[in-house]
Amino acid sequence: MRLLHTADWHVGKTLRGRSRADEHRAVLTDVVRVARERAVDTVVVAGDLFDSASPPPEAEAIVYRTLLDLADDGTRVFVVAGNHDNARRLEAVAPLLGGVGVHVVTTPRRPADGGVEVFETAAGECVALAALPFVSQRNIVRSDELMGADPDTHALDYAARLTHVVDVLVAALPEECVRIVLTHAFVEGGGLGGGERSAHTIFDYAVKAAAFPSSLHYVALGHLHRMQRMPAACPAWYCGAPLQLDFGEADEPRSVLVVDATAGRPASIEPVTVEGGRRLTTLRGTLEQLEAEQVGADDAWIRAVVRESPRIGLADDVRHILPNCVDVIVETEGPRRGPDGREVAARAGKSPHELFEAYLDETDSADPRVLGLFDELLDEVSGAT
Repeated sequence: MRLLHTADWHVGKTLRGRSRADEHRAVLTDVVRVARERAVDTVVVAGDLFDSASPPPEAEAIVYRTLLDLADDGTRVFVVAGNHDNARRLEAVAPLLGGVGVHVVTTPRRPADGGVEVFETAAGECVALAALPFVSQRNIVRSDELMGADPDTHALDYAARLTHVVDVLVAALPEECVRIVLTHAFVEGGGLGGGERSAHTIFDYAVKAAAFPSSLHYVALGHLHRMQRMPAACPAWYCGAPLQLDFGEADEPRSVLVVDATAGRPASIEPVTVEGGRRLTTLRGTLEQLEAEQVGADDAWIRAVVRESPRIGLADDVRHILPNCVDVIVETEGPRRGPDGREVAARAGKSPHELFEAYLDETDSADPRVLGLFDELLDEVSGAT
């Protein structure tokens, strides 16, 4: 059987207020093209279709049109919800999508209740797929108990409980089939791309790669935006985001993974580049140097690090030189210092996470658990607006 693995679309995401809807349309159209040209039997979307829990109508139109196009020729499409997705909103449209061959799983399910799907390809290959959406800390106990865990085992941490959920799903996959797990999770040791929510990629949310046994032919992962293979006993891959979402991802390739698998043989994985999104690039220098460096960056979103003395109107001058500039950071000579004389990190262009992290450092209060809690609260506030 042949499978196309994609994830982390984040449709609806803006870049410093600039819409990326046209880029998402273009790159997802190219994903559909790859699926058709490679004649895949199945497409799996490993979560984070949307960038927020309350996506605008335009974002919903882009996502649902893509899913319909992927299933248009009879291809089976499987989708799990990610941590950015609103599980209830996806659940509301799941019956409609299911009618055209798009299977959506938004919450953990027992194998017999939709957690495992067994089907046959046109070539007669048996495929068994276990679908596990993102599970939050607040829902992990409930999800574990759903799979038959003893409710008195409160001492188990998130990773142990999630591993048990995976074990139950994997045990239900028939041995004679190509066995696949589709999930949105943070696997320990994975490299971040830059645009992930840090609250969901540290400490309590990490599951070990050993959770995925050698009996599996393939594990389709979503959550991390960098394409990478994880050190599991079976092929376990993050396919990466098809669009560069953050300047930390500027050097990452934009691709999907095409997987060929047959029962009894190792799967083969091929990255396939997709087109359609603008690249992200960072330019540094004085105004004169920035103007010279913009050659060749006309089609890119630009972050400018300008090395000039701070003054009113400097950012406007940079944007006049670089029309596609979405972020201006002024890099002054020498460190900025607070009233007590201590060096203070520059604030321009920093995210709330980075600002709070700098505050903790400056007050000798650095604690990853506090930073993680801050990110959790920030996510809740962002999702409610």
